[in-house]
Parts: sequence; structure tokens; C-alpha cells
Amino acid sequence: MSSAGVNGGIHRFVVAGDICGSGTLATAERRLHRAATYTAFDEAYSSVGVEPGTFHQEDRGDGFLAALRPDVSPTLMVGRWTDTLYESLRAHNTGRSRRLRLRIGMAAGPVVRNRHGLAGRPVDLAARLCDSPTARRIMAGAPEVDLLVVVSDWLYGNVVVEGGRYVEPDHYRRAGIRSEETGEAAWFHAPGRAAPPLTAPGASRASRAAPPPCPPSPSPSPSTSPSSSY
Repeated sequence: MSSAGVNGGIHRFVVAGDICGSGTLATAERRLHRAATYTAFDEAYSSVGVEPGTFHQEDRGDGFLAALRPDVSPTLMVGRWTDTLYESLRAHNTGRSRRLRLRIGMAAGPVVRNRHGLAGRPVDLAARLCDSPTARRIMAGAPEVDLLVVVSDWLYGNVVVEGGRYVEPDHYRRAGIRSEETGEAAWFHAPGRAAPPLTAPGASRASRAAPPPCPPSPSPSPSTSPSSSY
């Protein structure tokens, strides 16, 4: 299905993800982390009934971008999907010194797809939530956290706050982030914790203002997997 001919695009749930610290890994470790990431995502999608080839996904080197069909429940995505991803990461990381740690941004709204990929504010927003300085600061200050989920203000207010199985509205923490054009409100959640720390414990004002660790790695031009049509 293509949304290129639909005015304003089609409402989709958008997920942007990034492997934290991928740029510091040796080639063999990077390959292992990438393979484990896709395995964990396959398990998460399967848990909510999303079959391979029924959604759009772009590989972005140390991350990815996905847009799901309009009929995929956003409650399942912030609930069972997130919980399954968390458990898959826990299983993979058991006994490993270099753990796979992910930042995930989630947004929803009208998305247009053409031969170049995806376009629309939800696409930009999901990527900015995932890559925000606050998200990076949380992961740098809480090395025991393997998964950080950042949802848009709209998703929190219209989906998360309603609750549901595996959905824990009280375990999210709100913070403002700056995008290239405007300020955004975002909600941060670390599964398995009551609420993520927004700054590293005991961090000074100067250290909080400094650029956080886990710098972005150069990403190649997005490429769409042959099996990711939708």
C-alpha cells in the first residue's frame, strides 16, 4: 500500500531506534548488536501480530525507522510490544560485558511514503525524540538501563495515559526537548524501572550542560529492506 497519492498522508505509528554507543564498537561487536536488535524487534512485532513485510522499515546503520499499518493498535505498541522488546534485550544481555542498549522514539500521525522513503512530522519527531540530548543523558547516567522509550506528548496524552496491559502511565517522566525548529514535550520511560532519571545522579550543573556521551554515529542514506513493503 502506498500513501503517496493520499492528501496529507495516512495516519501511522512511527518508531525510530538507535543502538547506543554503536560507534565505539568493533566491527564484530557491531554486527552482533545489529543482528540481536533485529531479532528482538522481530519478537516484539510478532507479539502484537505484525507480520514481516506488512510494515515499512528503513535501515539506518546503527538504527532504523519504521512506520506501521493504520490498523496496528498504538496501545499494543506502547504496551506488549515494548515489554517484549525489553524482555528480549534482557535475555540477550544476560552474562554479556558489552550489552545491547537501545533508545526508541515513538510518534504517530499523517505519514507520506514515496520512492525516497517516509516523510511527515511524525517521522521527524520520532527521530528527534530518540536522538534527544535528554535521552542520551539518561542512558549515559543509568548504565543499567537497556531500553529507553520516548513517546510524543500526543501519544502519552491519548494512548499511554489510558493505560492497558503492560502500559504504565505513572512510570513515564515528562521533559521538554529542543528540536531544530521548536520545543517539544516528551515522555521518557525505562521498562523495569519506576521512572528514568532525567540527569545522572549527583551531576553538576556544568556536567548536565555538557554534550552527553554516546555521540551520534554517521548514518548512511536510508535504504528500505526488500521485505518491508506495506
